[in-house]
Amino acid sequence: MAKQFGLDDYIAGIKASDKRILGKAITLVESKKPEHRELADKLLKEILPSTGKSVRIGITGVPGAGKSTFIESFGKYAIEQGKKVAVLAIDPSSSINKGSILGDKTRMEELAKDPNAFIRPSPSSGFLGGIANTTFESLLICEAAGFNYILIETVGVGQSETLVNDITDVFLFLKIIGTGDELQGIKRGIMEMADLIFINKVNSENLSKAKMTKTELTRALQFITPKEKDWKIPVILGSALEQNGLDEIFNKIEDYISLKTKNRTFLETRKNQAQKRFEFWVKEYILEKAKNDHLLKDSFQEHKKNASELLYNPSSEASDFVKKLLGN
Repeated sequence: MAKQFGLDDYIAGIKASDKRILGKAITLVESKKPEHRELADKLLKEILPSTGKSVRIGITGVPGAGKSTFIESFGKYAIEQGKKVAVLAIDPSSSINKGSILGDKTRMEELAKDPNAFIRPSPSSGFLGGIANTTFESLLICEAAGFNYILIETVGVGQSETLVNDITDVFLFLKIIGTGDELQGIKRGIMEMADLIFINKVNSENLSKAKMTKTELTRALQFITPKEKDWKIPVILGSALEQNGLDEIFNKIEDYISLKTKNRTFLETRKNQAQKRFEFWVKEYILEKAKNDHLLKDSFQEHKKNASELLYNPSSEASDFVKKLLGN
Protein backbone atom coordinates (compact mmCIF):
# COMPACT_ATOMS: atom_id res chain seq x y z
CA MET A 1 0.00 0.00 0.00
CA ALA A 2 1.38 3.40 -1.01
CA LYS A 3 2.34 5.73 1.81
CA GLN A 4 -0.08 8.56 2.50
CA PHE A 5 1.82 11.83 2.78
CA GLY A 6 0.75 14.44 5.31
CA LEU A 7 1.35 18.17 5.36
CA ASP A 8 4.62 17.86 7.34
CA ASP A 9 5.94 15.24 4.88
CA TYR A 10 5.33 17.55 1.95
CA ILE A 11 6.89 20.57 3.66
CA ALA A 12 10.01 18.64 4.70
CA GLY A 13 10.40 17.07 1.26
CA ILE A 14 10.04 20.40 -0.55
CA LYS A 15 12.58 22.08 1.72
CA ALA A 16 14.99 19.20 1.04
CA SER A 17 14.40 19.47 -2.75
CA ASP A 18 13.33 15.82 -2.73
CA LYS A 19 12.31 15.24 -6.37
CA ARG A 20 9.92 12.44 -5.46
CA ILE A 21 8.09 14.62 -2.94
CA LEU A 22 8.13 17.57 -5.37
CA GLY A 23 6.38 15.44 -7.96
CA LYS A 24 3.77 14.30 -5.46
CA ALA A 25 3.21 17.86 -4.23
CA ILE A 26 2.56 19.06 -7.78
CA THR A 27 0.20 16.12 -8.34
CA LEU A 28 -1.59 17.24 -5.18
CA VAL A 29 -2.15 20.81 -6.43
CA GLU A 30 -3.25 19.47 -9.83
CA SER A 31 -5.93 17.27 -8.23
CA LYS A 32 -9.55 18.41 -8.26
CA LYS A 33 -10.61 16.19 -5.36
CA PRO A 34 -11.92 18.34 -2.49
CA GLU A 35 -9.74 16.64 0.13
CA HIS A 36 -6.64 17.11 -2.05
CA ARG A 37 -7.55 20.73 -2.75
CA GLU A 38 -7.86 21.40 0.98
CA LEU A 39 -4.46 19.87 1.72
CA ALA A 40 -2.92 21.69 -1.26
CA ASP A 41 -4.21 25.02 0.03
CA LYS A 42 -2.67 24.36 3.44
CA LEU A 43 0.62 23.36 1.83
CA LEU A 44 0.79 26.47 -0.36
CA LYS A 45 0.06 28.66 2.64
CA GLU A 46 2.92 27.10 4.60
CA ILE A 47 5.53 27.35 1.83
CA LEU A 48 4.57 30.84 0.60
CA PRO A 49 7.20 32.65 2.73
CA SER A 50 9.90 30.60 0.94
CA THR A 51 8.75 31.59 -2.55
CA GLY A 52 9.47 34.55 -4.82
CA LYS A 53 13.24 34.22 -5.13
CA SER A 54 13.45 32.59 -8.56
CA VAL A 55 13.47 33.89 -12.13
CA ARG A 56 10.39 32.64 -13.97
CA ILE A 57 10.99 32.19 -17.70
CA GLY A 58 8.27 31.43 -20.24
CA ILE A 59 9.44 29.76 -23.45
CA THR A 60 7.27 29.54 -26.53
CA GLY A 61 7.72 29.05 -30.25
CA VAL A 62 6.24 27.36 -33.27
CA PRO A 63 6.24 23.54 -33.39
CA GLY A 64 9.67 22.41 -34.54
CA ALA A 65 11.46 25.43 -33.10
CA GLY A 66 13.40 23.11 -30.80
CA LYS A 67 11.94 24.15 -27.45
CA SER A 68 12.82 20.94 -25.62
CA THR A 69 16.36 20.88 -27.03
CA PHE A 70 16.79 24.53 -26.09
CA ILE A 71 15.52 23.95 -22.55
CA GLU A 72 17.82 20.98 -22.01
CA SER A 73 20.88 22.83 -23.34
CA PHE A 74 20.05 26.10 -21.59
CA GLY A 75 19.19 24.29 -18.36
CA LYS A 76 22.57 22.54 -18.35
CA TYR A 77 24.32 25.84 -19.09
CA ALA A 78 22.49 27.61 -16.25
CA ILE A 79 23.46 24.80 -13.86
CA GLU A 80 27.09 25.28 -14.90
CA GLN A 81 26.68 28.91 -13.83
CA GLY A 82 25.63 27.77 -10.36
CA LYS A 83 21.84 27.80 -10.83
CA LYS A 84 19.29 25.17 -9.87
CA VAL A 85 16.79 24.68 -12.67
CA ALA A 86 13.18 23.46 -12.62
CA VAL A 87 11.27 22.78 -15.83
CA LEU A 88 7.49 22.79 -16.00
CA ALA A 89 6.91 21.33 -19.43
CA ILE A 90 3.25 21.57 -20.39
CA ASP A 91 2.18 18.75 -22.69
CA PRO A 92 -0.89 18.82 -24.91
CA SER A 93 -3.41 16.54 -23.22
CA SER A 94 -4.96 13.37 -24.43
CA SER A 95 -8.57 14.14 -25.29
CA ILE A 96 -9.57 10.82 -23.73
CA ASN A 97 -7.95 10.78 -20.30
CA LYS A 98 -6.45 14.31 -20.13
CA GLY A 99 -3.00 12.87 -19.46
CA SER A 100 0.34 14.01 -20.87
CA ILE A 101 1.13 12.50 -24.26
CA LEU A 102 4.62 13.76 -25.11
CA GLY A 103 6.62 12.91 -22.00
CA ASP A 104 9.28 15.63 -21.83
CA LYS A 105 11.53 13.61 -19.52
CA THR A 106 12.23 11.30 -22.45
CA ARG A 107 13.19 14.36 -24.54
CA MET A 108 15.46 15.88 -21.86
CA GLU A 109 17.22 12.79 -20.53
CA GLU A 110 20.55 14.42 -19.67
CA LEU A 111 18.98 17.34 -17.83
CA ALA A 112 16.58 15.03 -15.99
CA LYS A 113 19.54 13.10 -14.54
CA ASP A 114 21.23 16.21 -13.14
CA PRO A 115 20.79 16.51 -9.34
CA ASN A 116 20.33 20.28 -9.71
CA ALA A 117 17.45 19.93 -12.17
CA PHE A 118 13.82 18.94 -11.82
CA ILE A 119 11.52 18.27 -14.78
CA ARG A 120 7.79 17.98 -14.46
CA PRO A 121 5.62 17.28 -17.52
CA SER A 122 2.05 18.36 -16.77
CA PRO A 123 -1.06 17.90 -18.91
CA SER A 124 -2.70 21.09 -20.13
CA SER A 125 -6.05 19.24 -19.79
CA GLY A 126 -7.40 21.34 -22.63
CA PHE A 127 -6.69 24.55 -20.73
CA LEU A 128 -6.35 27.56 -23.04
CA GLY A 129 -2.91 28.86 -23.81
CA GLY A 130 -0.90 25.67 -23.52
CA ILE A 131 -0.35 25.94 -19.78
CA ALA A 132 -1.96 23.96 -17.01
CA ASN A 133 -4.40 25.81 -14.79
CA THR A 134 -2.20 24.99 -11.79
CA THR A 135 1.15 25.91 -13.36
CA PHE A 136 1.41 28.98 -11.11
CA GLU A 137 0.93 26.85 -7.99
CA SER A 138 3.47 24.28 -9.26
CA LEU A 139 5.86 27.15 -9.83
CA LEU A 140 5.52 28.22 -6.17
CA ILE A 141 6.40 24.69 -5.04
CA CYS A 142 9.57 24.74 -7.16
CA GLU A 143 10.51 28.14 -5.75
CA ALA A 144 10.07 26.90 -2.18
CA ALA A 145 12.39 24.00 -3.07
CA GLY A 146 15.14 26.49 -3.90
CA PHE A 147 15.22 26.42 -7.70
CA ASN A 148 16.72 29.63 -9.12
CA TYR A 149 15.45 29.36 -12.67
CA ILE A 150 11.99 28.00 -13.48
CA LEU A 151 11.46 27.35 -17.18
CA ILE A 152 7.91 26.99 -18.43
CA GLU A 153 7.65 25.33 -21.82
CA THR A 154 4.34 25.82 -23.60
CA VAL A 155 2.71 23.61 -26.22
CA GLY A 156 3.44 26.22 -28.86
CA VAL A 157 2.36 29.45 -30.46
CA GLY A 158 -1.23 29.90 -31.53
CA GLN A 159 -3.67 30.16 -28.62
CA SER A 160 -3.10 32.56 -25.74
CA GLU A 161 0.50 33.29 -24.84
CA THR A 162 -0.92 36.01 -22.59
CA LEU A 163 -1.44 33.31 -19.96
CA VAL A 164 2.24 32.39 -20.06
CA ASN A 165 3.22 36.03 -19.94
CA ASP A 166 0.98 36.49 -16.90
CA ILE A 167 2.95 34.08 -14.71
CA THR A 168 6.55 34.74 -15.79
CA ASP A 169 9.24 37.41 -15.42
CA VAL A 170 10.83 36.84 -18.84
CA PHE A 171 9.11 35.77 -22.05
CA LEU A 172 11.40 34.10 -24.59
CA PHE A 173 10.26 33.51 -28.15
CA LEU A 174 12.06 30.81 -30.16
CA LYS A 175 12.12 31.04 -33.93
CA ILE A 176 13.68 29.05 -36.75
CA ILE A 177 14.65 29.90 -40.30
CA GLY A 178 11.87 28.98 -42.72
CA THR A 179 11.09 29.81 -46.29
CA GLY A 180 9.67 33.00 -47.76
CA ASP A 181 8.91 36.06 -45.67
CA GLU A 182 10.39 35.40 -42.24
CA LEU A 183 7.96 37.80 -40.55
CA GLN A 184 4.92 36.23 -42.14
CA GLY A 185 2.77 34.38 -39.63
CA ILE A 186 4.34 35.96 -36.55
CA LYS A 187 1.48 37.51 -34.64
CA ARG A 188 2.01 41.06 -33.46
CA GLY A 189 0.77 40.03 -30.00
CA ILE A 190 3.65 37.58 -29.57
CA MET A 191 6.17 40.21 -30.63
CA GLU A 192 4.67 42.63 -28.10
CA MET A 193 4.99 40.08 -25.29
CA ALA A 194 8.49 38.85 -26.16
CA ASP A 195 11.37 40.10 -24.00
CA LEU A 196 13.99 38.13 -25.94
CA ILE A 197 13.99 36.41 -29.33
CA PHE A 198 16.27 33.46 -30.06
CA ILE A 199 16.66 32.30 -33.66
CA ASN A 200 17.47 28.62 -33.18
CA LYS A 201 19.08 25.97 -35.40
CA VAL A 202 21.50 28.42 -37.02
CA ASN A 203 24.47 26.80 -38.79
CA SER A 204 27.04 27.64 -41.42
CA GLU A 205 24.64 26.77 -44.24
CA ASN A 206 21.84 29.12 -43.16
CA LEU A 207 23.90 31.77 -41.38
CA SER A 208 23.43 34.36 -44.13
CA LYS A 209 19.66 33.88 -44.11
CA ALA A 210 19.62 33.93 -40.31
CA LYS A 211 21.35 37.31 -40.32
CA MET A 212 18.76 38.64 -42.77
CA THR A 213 15.99 37.35 -40.50
CA LYS A 214 17.59 39.03 -37.52
CA THR A 215 17.74 42.32 -39.43
CA GLU A 216 14.07 42.05 -40.43
CA LEU A 217 12.98 41.22 -36.87
CA THR A 218 15.08 44.02 -35.40
CA ARG A 219 13.53 46.46 -37.84
CA ALA A 220 10.01 45.25 -37.01
CA LEU A 221 10.69 45.57 -33.27
CA GLN A 222 11.36 49.28 -33.71
CA PHE A 223 7.59 49.74 -34.09
CA ILE A 224 6.77 47.80 -30.92
CA THR A 225 7.04 49.30 -27.44
CA PRO A 226 8.92 46.93 -25.10
CA LYS A 227 7.14 45.95 -21.88
CA GLU A 228 10.04 47.37 -19.89
CA LYS A 229 11.27 50.95 -20.16
CA ASP A 230 14.85 51.29 -21.51
CA TRP A 231 14.86 47.68 -22.77
CA LYS A 232 15.71 46.98 -26.39
CA ILE A 233 14.43 43.49 -27.26
CA PRO A 234 17.48 41.49 -28.38
CA VAL A 235 17.39 39.10 -31.33
CA ILE A 236 20.02 36.41 -30.79
CA LEU A 237 21.31 33.85 -33.27
CA GLY A 238 22.39 30.41 -32.14
CA SER A 239 21.92 26.68 -31.97
CA ALA A 240 20.73 24.95 -28.83
CA LEU A 241 21.95 21.62 -30.17
CA GLU A 242 25.45 23.03 -30.69
CA GLN A 243 25.33 25.11 -27.47
CA ASN A 244 25.79 28.32 -29.44
CA GLY A 245 24.25 31.54 -28.16
CA LEU A 246 23.27 30.15 -24.76
CA ASP A 247 25.72 32.38 -22.90
CA GLU A 248 24.25 35.45 -24.60
CA ILE A 249 20.69 34.42 -23.68
CA PHE A 250 21.74 33.77 -20.08
CA ASN A 251 23.42 37.18 -19.79
CA LYS A 252 20.47 38.99 -21.40
CA ILE A 253 18.07 37.36 -18.93
CA GLU A 254 20.24 38.52 -16.04
CA ASP A 255 20.40 42.03 -17.56
CA TYR A 256 16.64 42.13 -17.99
CA ILE A 257 15.92 41.09 -14.40
CA SER A 258 18.46 43.65 -13.15
CA LEU A 259 16.73 46.37 -15.19
CA LYS A 260 13.29 45.40 -13.85
CA THR A 261 14.65 45.48 -10.32
CA LYS A 262 16.26 48.88 -10.93
CA ASN A 263 13.02 50.23 -12.43
CA ARG A 264 11.08 48.80 -9.48
CA THR A 265 8.74 46.95 -11.83
CA PHE A 266 9.82 43.41 -10.89
CA LEU A 267 7.79 43.17 -7.67
CA GLU A 268 4.96 45.29 -9.06
CA THR A 269 4.55 42.88 -11.97
CA ARG A 270 4.58 39.92 -9.57
CA LYS A 271 1.78 41.57 -7.53
CA ASN A 272 -0.32 42.10 -10.66
CA GLN A 273 0.20 38.49 -11.68
CA ALA A 274 -0.92 37.25 -8.24
CA GLN A 275 -4.04 39.41 -8.50
CA LYS A 276 -4.88 37.79 -11.83
CA ARG A 277 -4.47 34.36 -10.25
CA PHE A 278 -6.87 35.42 -7.50
CA GLU A 279 -9.44 36.45 -10.10
CA PHE A 280 -8.92 33.20 -11.99
CA TRP A 281 -9.60 31.12 -8.89
CA VAL A 282 -12.66 33.23 -7.95
CA LYS A 283 -14.16 32.28 -11.32
CA GLU A 284 -13.15 28.63 -10.91
CA TYR A 285 -14.66 28.31 -7.43
CA ILE A 286 -17.87 30.12 -8.38
CA LEU A 287 -18.34 27.84 -11.39
CA GLU A 288 -17.62 24.76 -9.29
CA LYS A 289 -20.15 25.88 -6.67
CA ALA A 290 -22.73 26.61 -9.35
CA LYS A 291 -22.38 23.12 -10.79
CA ASN A 292 -22.43 21.20 -7.50
CA ASP A 293 -24.27 23.19 -4.84
CA HIS A 294 -27.69 21.57 -4.26
CA LEU A 295 -29.37 25.01 -4.02
CA LEU A 296 -27.84 26.29 -7.25
CA LYS A 297 -27.21 23.44 -9.67
CA ASP A 298 -30.82 23.15 -10.93
CA SER A 299 -30.93 26.86 -11.68
CA PHE A 300 -27.47 26.67 -13.29
CA GLN A 301 -28.54 23.80 -15.56
CA GLU A 302 -31.74 25.63 -16.50
CA HIS A 303 -29.92 28.80 -17.57
CA LYS A 304 -27.25 26.72 -19.30
CA LYS A 305 -29.95 24.86 -21.28
CA ASN A 306 -31.61 28.13 -22.27
CA ALA A 307 -28.24 29.41 -23.50
CA SER A 308 -27.22 26.24 -25.34
CA GLU A 309 -30.55 26.06 -27.18
CA LEU A 310 -30.36 29.81 -27.88
CA LEU A 311 -33.75 30.36 -26.29
CA TYR A 312 -32.12 33.44 -24.78
CA ASN A 313 -28.83 35.28 -25.22
CA PRO A 314 -26.06 33.31 -23.39
CA SER A 315 -24.69 36.53 -21.92
CA SER A 316 -28.09 37.44 -20.48
CA GLU A 317 -28.57 33.95 -19.08
CA ALA A 318 -25.17 34.14 -17.38
CA SER A 319 -26.00 37.57 -15.96
CA ASP A 320 -29.36 36.36 -14.62
CA PHE A 321 -27.75 33.33 -12.99
CA VAL A 322 -25.00 35.40 -11.35
CA LYS A 323 -27.67 37.73 -9.90
CA LYS A 324 -29.39 34.70 -8.38
CA LEU A 325 -26.04 33.38 -7.15
CA LEU A 326 -25.10 36.61 -5.39
CA GLY A 327 -28.59 37.01 -4.00
CA ASN A 328 -28.37 33.45 -2.69
